[in-house]
Amino acid sequence: MGQKVNPTGFRTGIMLGWKSRWYASKKEFPGLLIEDYQVRKFLKDKYRQAGIPKVEIERTRDEVKVVMHSARPGIIIGRKGQEVERLQEELQQLIGRRVNIKIEEVQRPEIQAQLVAEDIADQLSRRASFRRTMKKSAETTMEAGAKGIKIQLAGRLGGSEMARCEKQINGAMPLSTLRAKIDYGFAEAMTAQGHIGVQVWVNQGVFEGDTDGADAQEGQAQKKPKRTYKR
Repeated sequence: MGQKVNPTGFRTGIMLGWKSRWYASKKEFPGLLIEDYQVRKFLKDKYRQAGIPKVEIERTRDEVKVVMHSARPGIIIGRKGQEVERLQEELQQLIGRRVNIKIEEVQRPEIQAQLVAEDIADQLSRRASFRRTMKKSAETTMEAGAKGIKIQLAGRLGGSEMARCEKQINGAMPLSTLRAKIDYGFAEAMTAQGHIGVQVWVNQGVFEGDTDGADAQEGQAQKKPKRTYKR
């Protein structure tokens, strides 16, 4: 009862694709999985200011294709694309394979849950009021066109002696509806009192190609007419 499921994992393979797309034998799988983790951690740490909500990785026999989604791609590309070439060399040294980098711009960063969570964590690290931060972030996301947002903070909020949990919910948040496009993000704010966990759920509407359920009756078996009994 009351268990929380990661919305991304819940929809992966049904409404969402995998963020890592490759196949490996049982022997090679652990090593490649660690490589994926190292690549993602390296990119997130190096380009924290670039706003990277997700990194997709595809593998072929010859090379590793890394697709970076960024709110500020100019920081990664650099002047005349020099930064990309340097980054490519660094990744090749890190994993020892040929790397091909592709950068895609995030159209609406305000409704990306991971970016919202990181923004809240940065503000909390700078000793901002957690209630004001939650309220402002929720309002900004709703104004950007989100159908709903839920923010949850956990830890020693406001420097209190005992850790606690605070929530802010705006709009609709149908977590059990697979058709609903729920984005999830997590970040940690490092404060003087300890770490504060920031969880964000953003309802981005329904997946493209889905209707509002008005045609749900089509294709279903016809209901049997009710029997009438004569007295």
